[in-house]
Amino acid sequence: MNKISNPLLKIAKILFLGLFINSIYFSTCNSQVLVGYQGWFRCPGDGSPNNHWQHWIAGQGISQHLTVDLAPDVSELPISSRCKLPSNVKGGDEVEVFSSFSADVINIHFNWLKQYDIDGALMQRFVTNIPSLRNEDDQVLRWAGLAAKRSNRVIAIEYDLSGANQNEVLSQIQLDIKYLIEAQVIDFNSNYLQLKGKPVISLWGLGFKGGQHIDDSQEAMKLIRWLKASGFIVMGGVPGYWRTLKNDSVGEIEWQHVYEELDIIQPWTVGRYSDSKSIDNWYQNVLLPDIERTNINKQIYMPVIFPGFSWHNLKPENILNQIPRNGGQFLWKQAYNAQRSGATIIKVAMFDEVDEGTAIFKALPKIKKRNLSGAWLTLNADGSQPPSDWYLMVTQLISAGYQGKSLSKELPRLDSNSYPTPPSRGKKSYDSSVVLF
Repeated sequence: MNKISNPLLKIAKILFLGLFINSIYFSTCNSQVLVGYQGWFRCPGDGSPNNHWQHWIAGQGISQHLTVDLAPDVSELPISSRCKLPSNVKGGDEVEVFSSFSADVINIHFNWLKQYDIDGALMQRFVTNIPSLRNEDDQVLRWAGLAAKRSNRVIAIEYDLSGANQNEVLSQIQLDIKYLIEAQVIDFNSNYLQLKGKPVISLWGLGFKGGQHIDDSQEAMKLIRWLKASGFIVMGGVPGYWRTLKNDSVGEIEWQHVYEELDIIQPWTVGRYSDSKSIDNWYQNVLLPDIERTNINKQIYMPVIFPGFSWHNLKPENILNQIPRNGGQFLWKQAYNAQRSGATIIKVAMFDEVDEGTAIFKALPKIKKRNLSGAWLTLNADGSQPPSDWYLMVTQLISAGYQGKSLSKELPRLDSNSYPTPPSRGKKSYDSSVVLF
């Protein structure tokens, strides 16, 4: 075993003993609704060490252009965290954006999670970006941990393996977990996602075909087994066709053993279907057989649902509003099918992903000026006129369903004058320890 693992295990044993003792005193929840959280937006002058635009625009001078599609609603964010885009950027004078490098922004986002009964966030941590995150003193992750405590939500680390060197990823994650513990960046004892008294670590990007993720089964198995031996529960962000080893999955039979080693299976579905009919086809041909397989393997199955998809400004070959939201019906149908399949936990992709137009946080219903058409996607793109928080409200309704209420087949009809008020699930106290499932 790697030399650094021994001190890590010593630290981890103390932490995990505390987790185990704390978990005895808190009731177990049988279902959860979690979101993916990027937290990667930066602006010049926001106080971050790099001091440049990140994830909003790309290019230099007159060639600068938007790299995001969905227009965020920043009206509730403090002025100090808002950013005006350069005037030469197409659509730059129509929309204000924000920086994630702000404790106030993180607190407001987690307050929204609480307000709309969303249980917590899987914090995306790109392995290739770890040096940059440490250069920022991992402030976003630190603030998220504090915000989770204040709002009684949970967080967990989701390592994104995109672009990682698979021969080095084990040692990188070993070193990073050691750093996170010793530098007290994250508190595994408080408001951290747990299963059976153990903290959950998610690995996104296992077994995808194409060479941009971890496609070496031996390296993947080493990483999973090390995490489990170190006291973690391992969630795997895997291809949509992981079970059949087809389409987006690497086809080598050894990957079946890798997938079986995971405690939680989280198949990636964004872009795998695009309308009501294909959602139902996915339910019949993929979701139900997947659930059956994970039940046999005694694994937890975590469907991924998404509100829609648009990735035009970064990749102009894609059309704007490529997978329409249909006023929330698209998201709702996925949640309905996931619930009737027997799934008891879901991930909504994503909370703040305006890059690919999958964000559910508050977004602009429309743009008043609209003299530079095509630059931004707004919530009225499908002809409905929803409020800016509509997708948070839809997720709140979904969350109520995953707390024992059966979801109706159809989302309540939307129009410009009448929107249903989602019922609250009631207070859920996580106190200082959270035990899920």
